[in-house]
Amino acid sequence: MIDRKRLGFIGAGNMAAAMLNGILKNKLFRPEDIIIFDTDKRKLEGLCSSTGIVPAENNRYLAESTDLIILAVKPIYIESVLKEIKGALTENHTLVSIAAGVKTDFLREKTEGRCRVIRTMPNTPAMVGEGMTAVCRSAGIPEDIMEQIERIFLSFGRVEFMEEGMLNAATALSGSSPAYVFLLIEAMADGGVLMGLPRDLSYRLSAQAVLGAAKMVLESGRHPGELKDMVCSPGGTTIEAMQVLEKNGVRNAVIEAVKACTEKADRMGKDKKDEGD
Repeated sequence: MIDRKRLGFIGAGNMAAAMLNGILKNKLFRPEDIIIFDTDKRKLEGLCSSTGIVPAENNRYLAESTDLIILAVKPIYIESVLKEIKGALTENHTLVSIAAGVKTDFLREKTEGRCRVIRTMPNTPAMVGEGMTAVCRSAGIPEDIMEQIERIFLSFGRVEFMEEGMLNAATALSGSSPAYVFLLIEAMADGGVLMGLPRDLSYRLSAQAVLGAAKMVLESGRHPGELKDMVCSPGGTTIEAMQVLEKNGVRNAVIEAVKACTEKADRMGKDKKDEGD
């Protein structure tokens, strides 16, 4: 168990629920040592009921009761939440943000440098214990704090540390990409239905193929192109399919999607800076 005071979550949405499930499953904190607040009372009550964690009266009370706070709210709500809790923050507090596009400079400015700030980007596969979280290396954060943050995110998947300048691209590549993969699985399943397979069977076949392919990349150490070539027999069915995908620009479409997502995160960060000027 992590040797810290009570852990606080601001926000009770899907990501908060996924993170909490990992934290509790790995016994990093006891339910009674976690406090949470959300303006959506239905979400708050539901999550507290299913996990045994403690609901807070408001965000200010939560900040006063904790020294490690996960900001699990959408980017548009970050500034108002920080305004609400700023007066309760001290040098003993650590804020961990999962908001896309919101830079650490903005977080420090809005908290007037009262506390430590760490920016991260997890993704929704954390809900099944297979998340991928990018964590910014921040100057001045004690090593023991970083180790504790790493343990929290490792409780529901993998962790990669990187400089903040890389985080928006990581957001596009792992934070947002589950949506790309869901679209691919849906399209593959539609193809199966077109060819006469039942829809539920098509979804199972497609999803397991994607899961297995991803595992091969992570565990084999082989280049994805090499793994692709292993499936593409000369004159076979797979290379025929690959020719159609290349002809229709699937590879370039994915690259452009990652580029567009990164640029959107960049713009969000700039907009936040402008708001603070």
